[in-house]
Amino acid sequence: MTHDPNCIFCKIIAGQIPSRKVYEDDELYAFHDIHPWAPVHFLIVPKAHIPSMAQLTPAHERLMGRLMVLAPRLALEQGCLPYPEGGFRIVCNTGEHGGQEVHHLHVHVIGGPRPWRKG
Repeated sequence: MTHDPNCIFCKIIAGQIPSRKVYEDDELYAFHDIHPWAPVHFLIVPKAHIPSMAQLTPAHERLMGRLMVLAPRLALEQGCLPYPEGGFRIVCNTGEHGGQEVHHLHVHVIGGPRPWRKG
């Protein structure tokens, strides 16, 4: 598994920086966002250091499939209401022009009551 010693998410995964863990297994780590946009806002990151969606290859298909199947389960566990009454948003920023600030692939899972909604 690749690791970048200068990456803040690699340091969180390694336990060098504290986080409010939501989930962990051998390949994925989920934790609450430190600046939440909504009542439910957490990130899911692969433990392997992949800089962004742009670096995914066919070898990552199973990992990303697991991530996308895990997201709705964790959203419900964290307090999002089930679809269609509730729901959640999944956001994955990619690269500078896509608004990516931490260059370790991650998805934001965002939901909860609608007053937080931005457009």
